[in-house]
Amino acid sequence: MSFPIELVRNRFPALAVTDDGKDRVYFDAPGGTQACLQSIERMSHHLATGTANSGGAFATSVSTDALSREAHKAMADLLGGTPGEIAFGPNMTSLTLAVSRALARDWQHGDELIVTRLDHDANVAPWLSVAEDKGMTVRWLDFDQKTGRLNLESLAELLSPRTRLVAVGGASNALGTLNDVQTIVGLVRDGSDALIYVDAVQLAPHVPIDVRAMGCDLLVCSPYKLFGPHAGVLWCKEELIETVAAYKVRPASNCGASRFETGTPSFEAQAGVLGMVEYLDWLGGIVSTQTNRRQRILAAFEACVAYELTLGERFLAGLARMNSATLFGPSTMEGRVPTFAFTLKGHSPQEVERHLAEKGIFSWSGSFYAVETVASLGLADQGGLVRVGMCHYNTAEEVDLLLAALGEITNAQTCSLSRS
Repeated sequence: MSFPIELVRNRFPALAVTDDGKDRVYFDAPGGTQACLQSIERMSHHLATGTANSGGAFATSVSTDALSREAHKAMADLLGGTPGEIAFGPNMTSLTLAVSRALARDWQHGDELIVTRLDHDANVAPWLSVAEDKGMTVRWLDFDQKTGRLNLESLAELLSPRTRLVAVGGASNALGTLNDVQTIVGLVRDGSDALIYVDAVQLAPHVPIDVRAMGCDLLVCSPYKLFGPHAGVLWCKEELIETVAAYKVRPASNCGASRFETGTPSFEAQAGVLGMVEYLDWLGGIVSTQTNRRQRILAAFEACVAYELTLGERFLAGLARMNSATLFGPSTMEGRVPTFAFTLKGHSPQEVERHLAEKGIFSWSGSFYAVETVASLGLADQGGLVRVGMCHYNTAEEVDLLLAALGEITNAQTCSLSRS
């Protein structure tokens, strides 16, 4: 069947909002997607019918605990793990900072860490801080500036018996590159007993995740970039969890990954995450005949991947026709998610972002916290990059609007040069 784009768009109330009668075109998804209706309704219902803290015998506390259990089960189904391996936090960055400190308790002076220059700083800075505190050595995995892909052939050389952790992104939040995590895991396992920490924030909205097949030890993602509320989610392999002493208050749970849920969590956010997974479950039921939630989620992603491929190819073909445009990252949809970073000659990224905003097209400019990536490309002092990102609620017509708006900039520049 064809992708049910109208049914999908009807599940996102924000898509119907206008500004002075002008439609909004949301290509800012890499910085945060719009929330689906099921997520919004779940949060509203939880708050409207009575919320409470955990552990009480009264009705609202009992229902809150039940909701939290369901949210953990839902995220386990989404990632391919078990509920006890799931922890919620305020965001991916906070979770990573907390986990980095817990993992580093027994690391020593002279131990080593590997981070990449293609990652969001949330999967770099926490490990740099640990290394500074412990007197550890940081080794950097670089990327090919022409292709936007990690130089995996050099990874084996970076590994040593003292490597304690390798931190890598599932997909670049700046360039859209899909990293071959399974190959990375294989190389790490062959060369060391290091832990593997995966930032899946940009991966999760576009690719089905199976943490068992991936083979990593820990993985983090952000539901607010996955059609849900502001929250962070950690998956930690069951065999590892019991060996990690989290920093927490004494009465807090020490059971499974919940040891990383310090303080009272946002139960309304957990409700929203449950609704987010229910949305993906609903979509999987539309596009397939699968009979269990995990399989319906996978079917939903399979349909979204195919649909987003058409949007990405349409955009890349249009951008390639603009002589003043320079794309950074993979030049085709092979090995990437539909997140695109580029510059337009003669115009700063901020100028381009403002021009698009005037047209009702939402985009981003700058480094997007991919500090090392933009610095490696030599663009840190030039305003960074323009970034647009598509997801399965966007349309081909919106892609054409984006290309037309970018064409106005390049055409205006051509006319100006002709007159001069």
